[in-house]
Amino acid sequence: MKKLLLSALLLAMMATTQAQDADPDAQPQGWSKGGTFQLLFNQSAFNAEWTGGGTSSIAGNAGINYDFNYLDGRTTWDSKIIAEYGITKQDGDDFTRKTNDRLEFNSVYGYKVSEESKWSYSFFFNALTQFTKGYTFSEDPDTGETIRTERTHILSPGYFQAGPGMLYKRDENFSVNIAPATARLIVVDDQFTSGVDYQDGAYFGVDAGESSRFEFGASVNALYKFDIAENITMDNVLLLYSNYLDKPGNVDINYSAAVNMKVNEWLSANLIFQAIYDDNAVGAFQIREVFGLGLNYKL
Repeated sequence: MKKLLLSALLLAMMATTQAQDADPDAQPQGWSKGGTFQLLFNQSAFNAEWTGGGTSSIAGNAGINYDFNYLDGRTTWDSKIIAEYGITKQDGDDFTRKTNDRLEFNSVYGYKVSEESKWSYSFFFNALTQFTKGYTFSEDPDTGETIRTERTHILSPGYFQAGPGMLYKRDENFSVNIAPATARLIVVDDQFTSGVDYQDGAYFGVDAGESSRFEFGASVNALYKFDIAENITMDNVLLLYSNYLDKPGNVDINYSAAVNMKVNEWLSANLIFQAIYDDNAVGAFQIREVFGLGLNYKL
């Protein structure tokens, strides 16, 4: 599984490099920074006479994607902050529910193998958590009322990864970092791992009564941005991780894609897709998709 994923990634990298030898987006020396702020709205309404079915609802999503990069000769330091939050409220539902909640920081330091090389010795750091509490919802069998149970909150879970590796960076739009010696720490609130009925590993892999889980393995982080058509761009981020210490064949996958369709300077249509596989959380793919028309502002 790991060899297959890595081989596919390297083949894609070589194919893309051959197709685009030019470097029109070369990074300037010194600091460069920029990003976008997006605000998306979705709304639907049905009156009492509507016979086609449906539930009135309103939803909103806000997101910031910001890069700050440094280049000085053979030294590079690229960092990215991603912050997203979304909620929805359906008519008749007692609770406002989250549709999106993500706070992520990525940073990669690189030192080029040679002046002309696109490969660098690297060290990376990644942190991932969420802003607010997350809940599971069930129904009271006696009253039929909706029951809301807290499942997660900020830094529960929190993922922290770091390690040395090799960075391939063609330009600002395409890079791959391979880190075969990556340390990962998963932190949680021990209130979720306590109790006589708790089984080891049931909450993001953390054992009973513990508040953290240490892992050591290999990671591959890839970023690719390209133009689909005029005023339509697609950002792709792929994160792979294999834990040497426990079931190394179960590769954690986190893939996200954002398609941005610019209408004018202020208005845009956006499609966000994310697929996550982490058997410590749930033994199946988690899929998220958001589409809407909203405001777009360059930072």
